Amino acid sequence: MAESIMLDKAKDFAVEIVNLCRNIKETKRESVLTNQLLRSGTSIGANIHESKYGHGTADFIAKMQIALKECYESEYWLELLNRTGYIPDEQYKSLQNTCGSIRRMLISSINTTKSNANK
Repeated sequence: MAESIMLDKAKDFAVEIVNLCRNIKETKRESVLTNQLLRSGTSIGANIHESKYGHGTADFIAKMQIALKECYESEYWLELLNRTGYIPDEQYKSLQNTCGSIRRMLISSINTTKSNANK
């Protein structure tokens, strides 16, 4: 159940990222940073989804850790786009909060899975 909530949040985040990047590309003609954010921001949910079909616990954890890395990377690109004036503060804070929420869920899921595997 928790994975479903996390995956739903990651998909919603990906949709926000796609729309944000499309808007920045169209209105501000910036594509280098937005392409990086687009890749990492949509990869989070893809890896969570893929983890559900992993070949055992180790594969599940590996996919979730990749999703976590992509989450951290997305936070970086969001901050850079905010600090360079492409994303206004309010939108940046909202996206960072969402990304942070997903990150915390990923960490919790990884830690729980590792703990259960060691029992």
